[in-house]
Amino acid sequence: MKKDLQTEFCPRQYMLSKDFEIYYYKDDHSYHVKSHTHDYYEFYFFLEGDVSIHIDGTDTLLKAGDMILIPPGIPHFAVVRSMDVPYRRFVLWISQAYCRELAQVSPDYIYLMQLADKSRRYVFHYAPLAFKAVEARVFQLIEEIHSDRCGKAARIPLCVNDLILHLNRTVYEELHQKTPGEEQSLYQGLLQFIEEHIDETLSLDRLAREFYVSKYHIAHIFKENLGISVHQYILRKRILLCRDAIRSRTSIGEACLMYGFHDYSSFYRAFRKEFGMSPKEYQEHISPLSYDRPH
Repeated sequence: MKKDLQTEFCPRQYMLSKDFEIYYYKDDHSYHVKSHTHDYYEFYFFLEGDVSIHIDGTDTLLKAGDMILIPPGIPHFAVVRSMDVPYRRFVLWISQAYCRELAQVSPDYIYLMQLADKSRRYVFHYAPLAFKAVEARVFQLIEEIHSDRCGKAARIPLCVNDLILHLNRTVYEELHQKTPGEEQSLYQGLLQFIEEHIDETLSLDRLAREFYVSKYHIAHIFKENLGISVHQYILRKRILLCRDAIRSRTSIGEACLMYGFHDYSSFYRAFRKEFGMSPKEYQEHISPLSYDRPH
């Protein structure tokens, strides 16, 4: 861990930036910070030390790998119990306005914030390997902030957003673990739903809403079972159904609309990629050869 990435501790409890701020602290002596609140979200990643944290009336002794999310208006303070071990942590501040902007992109960005606000759960623990993945993303962000590279201003928000999305995904999946039987039932349910609604607009977001699970979990199920994405599965299924409709003398335009293609150019490109010829060429040279359907 590079010493030049560390920040000298500052007791300031307000943001200078309108969007986000991040700090890497390593102290060998204690600071007394009184109970306080923020008007922003604070992510606190505990790396090392003998420290407890008091949040909204509850004390928690911290362990390496703990992540604490403190919403706006929640009183809190840390207590350094001993300085026998250096006190190391990352602190990330995210403004409420920035959270609202992210929520406009996808509600998955603010799952954790909503969870903390509604359930009053503030402490989450990562296993060592999982916490290393978080730590790597934090250092990538801090290194980018300290760099002088081309594209720095554009890359920093990407690093912040990637970190926030990663935290939301990992906590969601930890809290929504499913047994193999449940996984298979969900997978079969997804296939059936796609089959029954193939002529409609289908997306990961819609499937997530219909089945009340994370879209990342759905994407994982398809990769695990078929080795392809949900989008690839739906696209190929539609192309094969259109192929069969054309074989049965349905017009190309009608087949295209029957199975969810509302843009002929997209249908044309996908069909040509799958069969090596245009829909018109296929219609003129209908072959008895069969093609495998997706399961």
